[in-house]
Amino acid sequence: MSNPTRIRATAKDGLTEVRLMMQHEMENGRRKDEAGNLVPAWYITDMQVKHQGRTVLSGQFGTSVSKNPYLIFRFQGGNKGERVSVAWTDNRGDSREDQTVID
Repeated sequence: MSNPTRIRATAKDGLTEVRLMMQHEMENGRRKDEAGNLVPAWYITDMQVKHQGRTVLSGQFGTSVSKNPYLIFRFQGGNKGERVSVAWTDNRGDSREDQTVID
C-alpha cells in the first residue's frame, strides 16, 4: 500500500481548484540499481478525480511521468464542504483512493 494522495481543494467564484500529489515511485524500467540490474517498470497507468460522483478529470500515465506526480486543475462547480476523490491504478495492479473536503 502506498502513501496517501495529498489533496487540497478550494472553491471560489464558481470554480474549484484542486491540487494533488500522488505519492508513487514511477519507475520507468530503464534505471539500473547499484548492482547494475534494471529496476522493473512501476508506474501509475490510470487516474480519475470525482466530485459528487461526477468525473471531473481522468488521465492515463506512462513511463515518462516523474516520481510523485503533481497536478493542478480547476473545474466548474463545487461548494465548501463537498467531497473530491482521487483514485489511481498502477501497472502492478495496485490502486489507491483518497478524498478531501472542499475548503
